[in-house]
Amino acid sequence: MGTRHRKSRKHRGSRTCGWGQIGQHRKSGSRGGHGHAGMHKHKWTWVLKYKRDYFGKHGFHRPNKREIPSMNLIQLATLLDALERKGELQVVEGKPVINLAELGVGKLVGRGKIDKPVLVVVEKWTEKAEKIIKEAGGNLVTPKEFAGVAS
Repeated sequence: MGTRHRKSRKHRGSRTCGWGQIGQHRKSGSRGGHGHAGMHKHKWTWVLKYKRDYFGKHGFHRPNKREIPSMNLIQLATLLDALERKGELQVVEGKPVINLAELGVGKLVGRGKIDKPVLVVVEKWTEKAEKIIKEAGGNLVTPKEFAGVAS
């Protein structure tokens, strides 16, 4: 059939294109409602085909899990170099001091290595981190212990 004979061409210029005068094919009723209306009713087959995992709970949520912000020795060495370059490094008893507690770090983890003796102020640390820092000639203290040393 030629395009010029098609019904859609004949209806160009009319307001309703053959769907009557009271707004058929106009509003949300023609698509079964707004948004997710009917997902448990008349649009259920659509849900099964396209959005199988839309309903229900998936996985779990641990609201009481408390993550402690941590830093490893590689990051500590980088921070030490950066503070040394800026000239913002505090020295106590001949050792540079890095106060991780003030920086918001709660735990020091033993990944990497450090070759300078340094006094690290942090709330918690791993055994490996303690071993590596002590081998380099440094020390680890908690913020309470540091308050006694600094004053």
